[in-house]
Amino acid sequence: MTTDPSFSIPARPRRRYPRSGGVEYEGQTFFRLEPDADCANGELQALVERVIEDSPYRSGTFIDLPMALWLVRDDETADVFRVSVRDGCIRLHVLPETESAGLQRFYERLSARSDCEWRVECRSDIA
Repeated sequence: MTTDPSFSIPARPRRRYPRSGGVEYEGQTFFRLEPDADCANGELQALVERVIEDSPYRSGTFIDLPMALWLVRDDETADVFRVSVRDGCIRLHVLPETESAGLQRFYERLSARSDCEWRVECRSDIA
């Protein structure tokens, strides 16, 4: 179990704007936060909601997805990233301009509000 995980970002996704409109991301990097205790997705979702409500975040949720997903902006660090809850873990998804400080602060706030230890793993499919 890591007590002080690194949120060093190994690679960033690229933003693409298709002619049909919208925005797409090429590649992904995310930090998977897994509690050392069994937690249902609903419990993790409630924990994320408490962290967002009690901290300097502005957020929005995406509608009609099979998992909880927020777009979060930390007003203190100005970092923007996505947070999702799926398969018994919380994921912090890196966006092109996301910096490590915002991810680290979210993790610290999450840890302070939970009664468990967290395993943190970085995953990226960007070469």
